[in-house]
Amino acid sequence: MSVPKHIVSAAAIVLNDQNELLLVKNPNRGWEMPGGQVEEGESIEYAAIRETEEESGIIIEITGFCGIFQNVEGCICNTLFLGKPIGGECRPSNESDEVAFFPLKQALDMVKWKNFRERIEKSLNSEEQPFFVTF
Repeated sequence: MSVPKHIVSAAAIVLNDQNELLLVKNPNRGWEMPGGQVEEGESIEYAAIRETEEESGIIIEITGFCGIFQNVEGCICNTLFLGKPIGGECRPSNESDEVAFFPLKQALDMVKWKNFRERIEKSLNSEEQPFFVTF
């Protein structure tokens, strides 16, 4: 019998008061929402807050849980939250080459990696929540 091993990650879909979306530019995946793995002893919600600040410089408050995208073969469960900025300022990090808020339509067109755009779109559509997507 094998021991289950899964990666749990948390990402934040962050909109400011101008309805602009926060994106970080990952050196490998391009523009995406901030997020990353949940660390041992940390809540999933806190991981979304921590990863957003680490990757973008923006401090957020979580405003809602959206759903889960599960990569079955890769054993990854990605949880998605809505957030709003409450402090900090955009700055790149060792995980992000660029960071900025973009008008929503422009931001969505910039997100090209796999199903990341779909993740953002579902997170912004309250009628589809909570969602559970496997791939």
